[in-house]
Amino acid sequence: MTRIAPRTSSDLPRAGFLALASDELHALFGTLAKPISIADGEILFHEGDKGEALFAVTSGALEISVLSSDGRKLSLDVMKSGSVLGEIALFDQGPRTATITALEPSTLLMVKAGDVLDAVERQPLLALDLVRLAGQRMRWMNQQLSEQVFLPLPARLARKIIYLMNGVPEGQSLAFSQGELADFVGSTREAVSKTLSTWRKAGIVSLSRGRLRVEESEALEMMAGIDAKKSA
Repeated sequence: MTRIAPRTSSDLPRAGFLALASDELHALFGTLAKPISIADGEILFHEGDKGEALFAVTSGALEISVLSSDGRKLSLDVMKSGSVLGEIALFDQGPRTATITALEPSTLLMVKAGDVLDAVERQPLLALDLVRLAGQRMRWMNQQLSEQVFLPLPARLARKIIYLMNGVPEGQSLAFSQGELADFVGSTREAVSKTLSTWRKAGIVSLSRGRLRVEESEALEMMAGIDAKKSA
């Protein structure tokens, strides 16, 4: 169950999507949003729930995931400070398309979808922010689909680790278990464990309980095919 968090400031983080958001969108969250907090492991909303609000992450980290018809979980992304989520509720009154779960204690600002749409009528320029947000989400989903279909597991895993390491201070480890990484690449824990074990023996990564540290970033980028992509 979400809890109302004490409001300390109406300012939003200038990070993530909000780094380039308009002053109008910042003002919208500052004037109409209700601050909430959720605990580690708590679910903000489930896939299939009615979409009634837009959220901006002010601190913490939240996982976006979906379930297949046979109950298998696929993690899509991690939303951190400055991310905006739930925007599909503004364009389509259907159910939520994914589940949002806190990976650590997190705080957000929540604006009701109706209030956002009313604000867009008064300030049409707000629509540019929302269209850009929807476009970024669509581009990201297309990339995930392409990688799932065309890339082998080692390349998918390498790309996901590099992505998740973004924002982690140099020299520090990534706090994800092998099972959680398997959820992110649509594979089994056993297959991910085998790949990581091979990389550990090669000195590319080091592993500890529930954590991973990249030792050779260039080698990992080669596994991901990033160098070849840049030189193309």
